[in-house]
Amino acid sequence: MSVVQITGLSLVEIIGDFGFKEFANKGGIIPFLIGSVGYVGVVIMLIVSLQGSSILMVNGAWDGISTIVESLAAFVFLGERFDSGLQYLGLLLIILGLFLLKIPLMKEKAFVWPKM
Repeated sequence: MSVVQITGLSLVEIIGDFGFKEFANKGGIIPFLIGSVGYVGVVIMLIVSLQGSSILMVNGAWDGISTIVESLAAFVFLGERFDSGLQYLGLLLIILGLFLLKIPLMKEKAFVWPKM
Protein backbone atom coordinates (compact mmCIF):
# COMPACT_ATOMS: atom_id res chain seq x y z
CA MET A 1 0.00 0.00 0.00
CA SER A 2 1.16 3.51 -0.75
CA VAL A 3 -0.14 7.07 -0.72
CA VAL A 4 -0.31 6.92 -4.53
CA GLN A 5 -2.45 3.74 -4.52
CA ILE A 6 -4.79 4.94 -1.77
CA THR A 7 -5.21 8.32 -3.48
CA GLY A 8 -6.08 6.49 -6.71
CA LEU A 9 -8.57 4.36 -4.79
CA SER A 10 -10.14 7.49 -3.34
CA LEU A 11 -10.35 9.23 -6.73
CA VAL A 12 -12.06 6.21 -8.29
CA GLU A 13 -14.45 6.17 -5.31
CA ILE A 14 -15.35 9.83 -6.01
CA ILE A 15 -16.41 8.88 -9.54
CA GLY A 16 -18.68 6.19 -8.12
CA ASP A 17 -20.06 8.46 -5.38
CA PHE A 18 -20.76 11.40 -7.69
CA GLY A 19 -22.39 9.11 -10.27
CA PHE A 20 -24.62 7.46 -7.68
CA LYS A 21 -25.50 10.83 -6.09
CA GLU A 22 -26.67 12.05 -9.50
CA PHE A 23 -28.62 8.83 -10.05
CA ALA A 24 -30.18 8.93 -6.56
CA ASN A 25 -31.43 12.49 -7.04
CA LYS A 26 -32.24 12.67 -10.76
CA GLY A 27 -32.23 9.10 -12.07
CA GLY A 28 -30.90 8.09 -15.48
CA ILE A 29 -28.91 5.19 -16.86
CA ILE A 30 -25.70 7.20 -17.46
CA PRO A 31 -25.23 8.29 -13.81
CA PHE A 32 -26.02 4.72 -12.73
CA LEU A 33 -23.40 3.31 -15.12
CA ILE A 34 -20.82 5.90 -14.01
CA GLY A 35 -21.44 5.00 -10.37
CA SER A 36 -21.22 1.28 -11.12
CA VAL A 37 -18.00 1.56 -13.14
CA GLY A 38 -16.54 3.70 -10.36
CA TYR A 39 -17.21 1.00 -7.81
CA VAL A 40 -15.77 -1.75 -10.03
CA GLY A 41 -12.66 0.44 -10.04
CA VAL A 42 -12.83 0.61 -6.24
CA VAL A 43 -12.77 -3.19 -6.01
CA ILE A 44 -9.74 -3.41 -8.32
CA MET A 45 -7.85 -0.65 -6.50
CA LEU A 46 -8.67 -2.22 -3.15
CA ILE A 47 -7.18 -5.54 -4.28
CA VAL A 48 -4.04 -3.72 -5.44
CA SER A 49 -3.76 -1.79 -2.16
CA LEU A 50 -4.28 -4.84 0.05
CA GLN A 51 -1.51 -6.88 -1.56
CA GLY A 52 1.37 -6.93 0.91
CA SER A 53 -0.42 -4.75 3.45
CA SER A 54 -2.85 -5.14 6.31
CA ILE A 55 -6.56 -4.36 6.33
CA LEU A 56 -5.93 -2.15 9.35
CA MET A 57 -3.49 0.11 7.45
CA VAL A 58 -5.38 0.11 4.16
CA ASN A 59 -8.71 0.89 5.82
CA GLY A 60 -7.27 3.66 8.00
CA ALA A 61 -5.43 5.26 5.09
CA TRP A 62 -8.38 4.88 2.72
CA ASP A 63 -10.83 6.39 5.20
CA GLY A 64 -8.56 9.36 5.86
CA ILE A 65 -7.45 10.10 2.31
CA SER A 66 -10.93 9.48 0.93
CA THR A 67 -12.40 11.92 3.45
CA ILE A 68 -9.91 14.62 2.50
CA VAL A 69 -10.13 14.07 -1.28
CA GLU A 70 -13.93 13.79 -1.36
CA SER A 71 -14.33 16.79 0.93
CA LEU A 72 -12.13 18.89 -1.35
CA ALA A 73 -14.02 17.69 -4.43
CA ALA A 74 -17.40 18.41 -2.82
CA PHE A 75 -16.14 21.84 -1.73
CA VAL A 76 -14.71 22.78 -5.16
CA PHE A 77 -17.03 21.05 -7.64
CA LEU A 78 -20.34 20.84 -5.77
CA GLY A 79 -20.04 24.02 -3.71
CA GLU A 80 -20.80 22.17 -0.47
CA ARG A 81 -19.77 23.75 2.86
CA PHE A 82 -19.67 22.77 6.53
CA ASP A 83 -21.92 24.49 9.05
CA SER A 84 -19.25 24.92 11.73
CA GLY A 85 -15.57 25.80 11.97
CA LEU A 86 -15.12 22.78 14.23
CA GLN A 87 -15.95 20.53 11.28
CA TYR A 88 -13.00 22.01 9.36
CA LEU A 89 -10.86 21.35 12.45
CA GLY A 90 -12.02 17.73 12.24
CA LEU A 91 -10.62 17.51 8.69
CA LEU A 92 -7.35 18.97 9.92
CA LEU A 93 -7.16 16.27 12.60
CA ILE A 94 -7.75 13.60 9.93
CA ILE A 95 -4.77 14.99 7.98
CA LEU A 96 -2.67 14.81 11.16
CA GLY A 97 -3.78 11.20 11.65
CA LEU A 98 -2.63 10.33 8.13
CA PHE A 99 0.85 11.65 8.88
CA LEU A 100 0.93 9.57 12.05
CA LEU A 101 0.15 6.39 10.05
CA LYS A 102 3.46 6.87 8.18
CA ILE A 103 2.10 5.64 4.84
CA PRO A 104 4.87 5.16 2.25
CA LEU A 105 4.66 7.37 -0.83
CA MET A 106 5.36 4.51 -3.24
CA LYS A 107 4.96 0.74 -2.86
CA GLU A 108 8.20 -1.23 -2.70
CA LYS A 109 7.00 -4.33 -4.61
CA ALA A 110 5.13 -4.22 -7.91
CA PHE A 111 1.58 -5.57 -7.94
CA VAL A 112 1.09 -9.09 -9.28
CA TRP A 113 -2.47 -10.25 -10.03
CA PRO A 114 -3.30 -13.23 -7.76
CA LYS A 115 -4.02 -16.64 -9.29
CA MET A 116 -7.64 -17.72 -9.45
